[in-house]
Amino acid sequence: MSAISTHGGRLIEAARRWGIPLDHWLDLSTGINRQGWKVPPLPDHLWRQLPEDDDGLDSVLRGWSRAPGNAGCLPVPGSQAAIQALPLLRSPCRVGVPAPGFEEHARCWALAGHQVVPVGLAQVEAGDDWLRELDVMVWINPNNPTGMTISRERLLDWHADLVGRDGWLVVDEAFATSYRGISLVPMSSAPGLVVLQSLGKFFGLAGVRAGAVFAEPAITGALAARLGPWSLSSPARYIMARALKDTLWQQRTAERLQADSERLDRLLQEAGLPATRGTILFRYLEHPKAQIMADFLAGRGILVRYFDNPPALRIGLPGDVFEWERLERTLQHLMNVVDQHRSGC
Repeated sequence: MSAISTHGGRLIEAARRWGIPLDHWLDLSTGINRQGWKVPPLPDHLWRQLPEDDDGLDSVLRGWSRAPGNAGCLPVPGSQAAIQALPLLRSPCRVGVPAPGFEEHARCWALAGHQVVPVGLAQVEAGDDWLRELDVMVWINPNNPTGMTISRERLLDWHADLVGRDGWLVVDEAFATSYRGISLVPMSSAPGLVVLQSLGKFFGLAGVRAGAVFAEPAITGALAARLGPWSLSSPARYIMARALKDTLWQQRTAERLQADSERLDRLLQEAGLPATRGTILFRYLEHPKAQIMADFLAGRGILVRYFDNPPALRIGLPGDVFEWERLERTLQHLMNVVDQHRSGC
């Protein structure tokens, strides 16, 4: 397992490769909301003040997520910090991860000495027999990059099976914000259930590095000890609390993103591509010529995420009318390039 994974973004690398200045790029590679929550001016004292656990963020997180009062609630510097530290809390065991899925889960469990077992999405669709061989199951709900979603009831069945063997179910809900009825945070006081949430995607605040872990207090306490004191900065705590309390913005944003996601699917189909899957923040398209399409778009300053197993693209949503027009104009020529490669011209 590689010590380094490839992710969306990496604009500097793309600019060097394609010879296009940084400010000429349209980055659709990450699935991050390009019209994110607007950060207000921050009080000066936050830059001089160490983080304080009793600043009210805990109650805001619990109210927003509907976490039970007896669950542990740990703010973390992005869910990535929890993804890296959680594997260190268990002795080596067999850990299932979705394939395809966010690669950091597999990488971090493997680096901690666990046996990582890829669980194909076709396996998941066919039944649950594979679960009996695992001690920990990591699920991304909705899946990144495919958008596949598992019902809350089925995830709870997985949890019941695993916890009966002293196992864990870890659910990464980075893309679950605004999805009704799928979050497991309301059940997160249960032993062996760990739920990760993040401010990065829906709120468009990936640069703040703010997230939260919900689990039984024994797990969040052990995780907090691993991360050490002051892991989430005072400015990040301030921004997180205010973004989570802005429920009107969240409602309007969810409606806009849903409409934009459907619009992007239609736009891709109008360009001659098949219907896509995905979430309200990105579309996922499997296609044998995905690499050719990704290179064509990059050559015109539009960065999307390419996956090679299976060949696929993940395409985020443009942020304003000019970005939409730019993408639409470029897509009008996309299939011509694909057809030329198919015919060998």
